[in-house]
Amino acid sequence: MPGALSGIRVIDLTHVLAGPTTTMILADLGAEVIHVEPPTGDDAREYGPFLQKVDKNHSGYFISLNRNKKSLVLNLKSPKGKEILRELLKVSDVLVENYRPGTMRSLGFDWPDIQKINPGLIYASISGFGHEALPEYARLPSYDVITQAYSGLMSLTGPENGPPCRVGSSIGDIVAGHQAAIGILAALHHRTLTGRGQWFDGSMVEGLFSTLENAVIRYTSSGEIPKALGTAHPTITPFQAFRALDSWIVVAVGNDKMWVCFCKTLGRGDLIDDRRFRTNPLRTKNREALARILGEELVKKTSKEWMTILEKDGIPCSPVNDIKQICEDPQINYRDMLVDVEQSDVGKVKIAGSPYRLSETPGTVRSGAPVLGEHTEEVLTSILKISHAEILSLREEGVIN
Repeated sequence: MPGALSGIRVIDLTHVLAGPTTTMILADLGAEVIHVEPPTGDDAREYGPFLQKVDKNHSGYFISLNRNKKSLVLNLKSPKGKEILRELLKVSDVLVENYRPGTMRSLGFDWPDIQKINPGLIYASISGFGHEALPEYARLPSYDVITQAYSGLMSLTGPENGPPCRVGSSIGDIVAGHQAAIGILAALHHRTLTGRGQWFDGSMVEGLFSTLENAVIRYTSSGEIPKALGTAHPTITPFQAFRALDSWIVVAVGNDKMWVCFCKTLGRGDLIDDRRFRTNPLRTKNREALARILGEELVKKTSKEWMTILEKDGIPCSPVNDIKQICEDPQINYRDMLVDVEQSDVGKVKIAGSPYRLSETPGTVRSGAPVLGEHTEEVLTSILKISHAEILSLREEGVIN
């Protein structure tokens, strides 16, 4: 079954995580993604966990982000390598890269150059602070932990009155990758109407800043500087994790009607008329006192017992799953969010599936990640019509491998 983006060709100059997340989304949705790698390969090929042996073809990290893609090895320091890239851009729809700003210009492929090569091309760049930035910021290197810290997210994460904490996944890269995919899809629609390509200038810091929800408006409207609250919500109470007898559970009581029901379920009807807890603003104001009371009640039963009781009465709740539990969860498996992919020289590997469940053209995992340079000859012969003799010459010159 063809995907929603069938017929769209993406030239992927990305590496590690932010950019590869973008191109993974596009590939899952059916685009032809040609991952252009340097002769040494994408850095992510050297990141663990490694499957079977420490080998660039067996990085579980790389496999999980580069399924459904093709690998073309191209030496962009070579004039002939640049010429091949230029010819590929002429017959492609999208270019994605997450180099440090200035790199594409030094290679001869900044936005004005790209517009001359292919006026209809969508160009997406992802960097820490954006290409169009203050001079002292534009070229700053940026990793996920830098982005989480700079954006303000880290100040909101972690235990109350404790040290700042990094979110457990590389959310700065991942959010930037998703936002770039959205920008590309919007630009493709605009191109359908006008015939013109666009440049998406993505910033990892801006990506996270845009997700800070009510923290920004709380500061701009009142001057309050939000702080970390552990698992608690700043304006809804109770809306946090509590320790049960054996593990942790989360309870989310979103309104006053639900609060009354929750109190009755706990056998604590006395809390309903307690002046401190009658309304959500009052419960939020007196969160610490309420959390102590609820903690004393919820620790009396196991998480499974509480799930049964709370779910029966319609109280939103959840166990705090570890990775083993969520990977073995029946709902995750029913929705095909953990899939087997056939990986060269490794066999079947389980990776996260695609969450894009369109009714006719859903995102799918169709193939494993490519071996370094696996599709070099295929791409050059089928798309650019380069002869086998010329390919041999390019290989001998170190332009490809």
